[in-house]
Amino acid sequence: NTKSESLSHQMIPKVALPNIEDDGQLFSWLAKENVPGKFPFTAGVFPFKRSDELSARMFAGEGPSERTNRRFHLLSKGQDYVRLSTAFDSVTLYGRDPAPRPDIWGKVGNSGVSIATLDDAKRLYSGFDLCDANTSVSMTINGPAPIILAFFLNAAIDQQVENHLEQDSTDQQHYIGELPEGHSGFGLASIGKRGDSLVDDATYHQIKKRTLETVRGTVQADILKEDQAQNTCIFSTEFALKLMGDVQQYYIDNGVRNHYSVSISGYHIAEAGANPITQLALTLANGFTYVEYYRSRGMDVDAFAPNLSFFFSNGLDAEYTVIGRVARRIWSVAMRDLYGAGERSQKLKYHIQTSGRSLHAQEIDFNDIRTTLQALLAIQDNANSLHTNAYDEAITTPTEESVRRALAIQLIVNQESGWTKTENPLQGAFIVDELTDMVEAAVLEEFEAISRRGGVLGAMETMYQRSKIQDESMYYEHLKHDGTLPIIGVNTFQNPNAAAFDESAADDFEMELARATPEEKQACLDRTNALHEEKTDETAAALLRLQTVARDDGNVFAELMETVKLASLGQITESLFQVGGQYRRNM
Repeated sequence: NTKSESLSHQMIPKVALPNIEDDGQLFSWLAKENVPGKFPFTAGVFPFKRSDELSARMFAGEGPSERTNRRFHLLSKGQDYVRLSTAFDSVTLYGRDPAPRPDIWGKVGNSGVSIATLDDAKRLYSGFDLCDANTSVSMTINGPAPIILAFFLNAAIDQQVENHLEQDSTDQQHYIGELPEGHSGFGLASIGKRGDSLVDDATYHQIKKRTLETVRGTVQADILKEDQAQNTCIFSTEFALKLMGDVQQYYIDNGVRNHYSVSISGYHIAEAGANPITQLALTLANGFTYVEYYRSRGMDVDAFAPNLSFFFSNGLDAEYTVIGRVARRIWSVAMRDLYGAGERSQKLKYHIQTSGRSLHAQEIDFNDIRTTLQALLAIQDNANSLHTNAYDEAITTPTEESVRRALAIQLIVNQESGWTKTENPLQGAFIVDELTDMVEAAVLEEFEAISRRGGVLGAMETMYQRSKIQDESMYYEHLKHDGTLPIIGVNTFQNPNAAAFDESAADDFEMELARATPEEKQACLDRTNALHEEKTDETAAALLRLQTVARDDGNVFAELMETVKLASLGQITESLFQVGGQYRRNM
């Protein structure tokens, strides 16, 4: 069905076609635009959007596994699909275990979920069938990404072992608090057990093979962006790139087709202060660097390129209107003409998160208006998935009430707005065409600037990307503070009734702040300590095998898939530090 009927009984086309009669103009349009699903994919990589699954993918993470699991179930309630996006606490992001040390204890379970063991991952995603065709899980983790990915894949495999044995569990001994509505107990029966010990070897390997070929989702794992913007590097850059290559080789060897091995991210570059053109240029340049690195390891481009995905921020600058259009066009042309890649590899698929730095603590309710406009830009530009920020994220991790409002924003844009019933609404607008060409030219110019500095890695040695981001951040802040750049409710249209903040008003602050409780932190610590006290000899042997594989230049991720069955995140990180080196910023 290529049309939808409006309330006025008009038949609205899902894809609007150009009214061009001149052959030359039509050729030019086909070369630069074309319909969605056709090279150069400017309007989108698929002919039509999926009707059984919306683009919503909401970010969540707080406290121990169970607390985030309940949030996941809340966000998925009543939906025919499950699209989870996982935020990890800073302890996990830096590859550490929960500990009583003050600088670690205070961060356990705050602004993200604490995951230190395979059993933590099993609890986190329990109640969801990770191999269901309509389930997809995204994980925002970079430095220790291969370890967390191994937790996730093993959790998915052990779920299917449970399924094979028909062993759902509602036993509360492995889950703090009541199971949320819609949680069947699936995924809890294997906690404290190894899936490969519950069935014979042949059955386990058959289940493992089927799981790896089926499981859907994304792991961020973008180490270049970490050096340039976000700063959660833990291993040396050389070793971190090797780990990324090992993950991708494992995906090729095991037929992992539905899971993205990296989410090449511009979001954090934008959040650090970059303008939309710099965000796009640095991100695409990083993407091409991964292509070159994987090819240098002997991987065929069509074997790995479909496992690459992208992640951008949407602000309100004019250039954000066309960020997806330009990205898809540049990527497809380069993949086809430079690397000889097939059609599937030419398709750039990306996730959008609305801009976090556009959220302000002043007039906090206005943030939903900004988010709505940013969500509209993403949906009408055919983003493949979307997270809409909650209005209170300027102050705290979203509450249940605020995250429901944030999800409603994109549901309304997707389902109520008649404008988005047409899937290529941007095509044909004069300003959109001009912006697309303008941004594409600016991005290609930035590629030349990076090339003159020795490519992405060469530019990183002189901190070119970081310096550029910082300069652009300072420029934005100057314009915001002197009022040249209007921010409604912040530097203009200020609320005359807003009470000036002082110390005496601090106790009147009524907004709910999401924080892990001391009891939740202790539970995370106790569980990790319990693992450390079990099978210490087996764990030591597993960690030694992992180090040996790394020293011998073997596939570290293949061995990690076994190591995580015995060791914690912190134990594995420390072991890999000894062979791969710790990250040190180039000054």
